[in-house]
Amino acid sequence: MPPAPIDPMTISKLTVAQLTSVGGGQMARALISGMIAQEVIEPDRLAVIVPSAGSRDYWAQTHPGCRTAGTDPNEISSAMEAAELVLLAVKPHVMNQVFENEAYNFDGKLVISIAAGLQLSTLVAGVGHNRVVRVMPNTPSLVGEGAAGFCCADGVTASDVDNVQRMLSSVGYVTQVSESQMDAVTGVSGSGPAYMFLLIEALADGGVAEGLPRQTALKLATQTMLGAAKMVRETGLHPGQLKDNVCSPGGTTIAAVRSLEQNGARAAMINAVATAAQRSRELK
Repeated sequence: MPPAPIDPMTISKLTVAQLTSVGGGQMARALISGMIAQEVIEPDRLAVIVPSAGSRDYWAQTHPGCRTAGTDPNEISSAMEAAELVLLAVKPHVMNQVFENEAYNFDGKLVISIAAGLQLSTLVAGVGHNRVVRVMPNTPSLVGEGAAGFCCADGVTASDVDNVQRMLSSVGYVTQVSESQMDAVTGVSGSGPAYMFLLIEALADGGVAEGLPRQTALKLATQTMLGAAKMVRETGLHPGQLKDNVCSPGGTTIAAVRSLEQNGARAAMINAVATAAQRSRELK
């Protein structure tokens, strides 16, 4: 049975006293804003370390009570000292700069990384202990409909896993996997939104080709994708069964499905996932 839609009333608060985010870009904003909106954490239990003055202003103005820090070592040390949970939300190529900066002390803290491609072994070596979680989120987290997979190093406790699930559930669906499955998660959900955007665009193009105004076709295609996804999630039925339910004998839909099969639509999607997963392996 697929997961039911997240009920905000069922998302408990974190059991940590203070969260510090190293980095404050779009994905960090999505995750933390979701957590605050669902009352998983309060702004006054949050600190964000980000070099840009403009970004610090964003955090201070958007979430009053949130502490911010820039590049000053004393500010960084203070924000890190208070943290029980640290979110690593910087680009992979910046991570070494964080690890090499003595102001970042990760001792005794649960560390969660959302940096694409960085393996647990790299993260453990960088922070100096094995209480580390690696997460692959995706961009629909920005609208509260994310899909994320995570894996854990040996030092992560059951309570830590619970906190990770609470964090990520505030912006969508989350599942724990082995690290060997993280490339597959990248292929399915990490890169997957791009495939869906392409399909929506193509579906709208088909409508335009048949005479619909562009905006009408795009709205119809977008709502159709959204509605189909919600039916899979909320009915618990296999997508093949839902497809069969729409395909009347000799009708328009089965004719279109035959065309999709003849043109390799299913194989193209499977190959897209495999290609993205392979590229993820190559980036390590």
